[in-house]
Amino acid sequence: MATKMTHTAFPAAASMVFFFLVLPSTVLADDPQIPDDAIQLASWFNDVIQSHNLRRTTLDPVLVKAEERVKIIKVSKGGGGNFNKVMAAVDSVPAGNTQRVIIWIGGGVYEEKIKIDRSKPFITFYGSPDDMPMLSFDGTAAKFGTVDSATLIVESDYFMAVNIIVINSSPRPEGRRNGGQAVAVRVSGDKAAFYNCKLVGFQDTLCDDRGRHFFHGCYIEGTVDFIFGSGKSLYLSTELHAKGAGGEFSVITAQARKLESEDNGYSFVHCRVSGSGSNTYLGRAWMSRPRVVFSYTNMSTVVHPLGWSDNFHPERDSLVFYGEYKCMGPGANTSKRAKFAKMLDDDGVRPFVTLNYIEASKWLLPPPRLVPRGKRYELVYSKWMMTRYSVQNNILV
Repeated sequence: MATKMTHTAFPAAASMVFFFLVLPSTVLADDPQIPDDAIQLASWFNDVIQSHNLRRTTLDPVLVKAEERVKIIKVSKGGGGNFNKVMAAVDSVPAGNTQRVIIWIGGGVYEEKIKIDRSKPFITFYGSPDDMPMLSFDGTAAKFGTVDSATLIVESDYFMAVNIIVINSSPRPEGRRNGGQAVAVRVSGDKAAFYNCKLVGFQDTLCDDRGRHFFHGCYIEGTVDFIFGSGKSLYLSTELHAKGAGGEFSVITAQARKLESEDNGYSFVHCRVSGSGSNTYLGRAWMSRPRVVFSYTNMSTVVHPLGWSDNFHPERDSLVFYGEYKCMGPGANTSKRAKFAKMLDDDGVRPFVTLNYIEASKWLLPPPRLVPRGKRYELVYSKWMMTRYSVQNNILV
């Protein structure tokens, strides 16, 4: 696990109906390259990432079995649900869980610290896209240590979050002392997916700690190292919002790869870098061999011309893997980039612009949509929904 310091009235869950919209069956391609045209993303994703009952031969057998029996638990602040606290719903899931449990979180602000330990895989946090719930807590490194300061800690495998806002509400660190780091989400389990989620904080917003992870149509906001850790993750159509001010220094990634043998890194594809100020770095070499690639990404003037920092360790210049490919916008001008940055060609970028980067054929599923039908629910996987996510991401502010 990464350790980091820095200088500066719903029915009972058993009463459910499950409905799956049948889509044409296809097999995930051997090399499912992400299209270079963003307009094609929604239809492409629908074609390659289909529901579990259409991909039984390629998905992990334990995942297929878990998806065959789905339990839905409702959390509601105003009453009428199974619980009024998110952590109470998590506590109700037994250790050694083997079925998909969807915790449907109603709208509102839930001020609580939430942890899903490794004994509880196959949990989904689900919110309505029209009334997204907010999970909020004010933990800091001074109180809990950096990685345990998170509002939401996910240590289990096969986690999914859909339409959820997670905030660390601690104040912005002053920069003159250690302990102000405050994580919104730490994900340490393997095979986790986040769809249409907003993660908000200042320093160290997202601890992408370890395991394979997928972020689609998300919004991640912070100041210094606001995505950090040793995960192997693919970020697709996600906005990265740097909250700099004037000449204030800010950094998006502090990827923690240390050894050449480590198989981890971050790949950002069809993303957007926004924010304030003009002194934001795409990454800094917190550890000796970070691996980060930006492809087809729109970069605003918030990005510093150098793009990347060796973190005052010039001996790491020959060890880092910081790559860019066909990015756009004023911040993507590479004429003044750091000399150790790599301008990748078609062959060099190929491993980073494919779902194979995170072995998606074995575990990645489309997000569900829950539809209330009187006293019952319908669980739907649909093409319409994925198109909606794509459109929603384009209007994030």
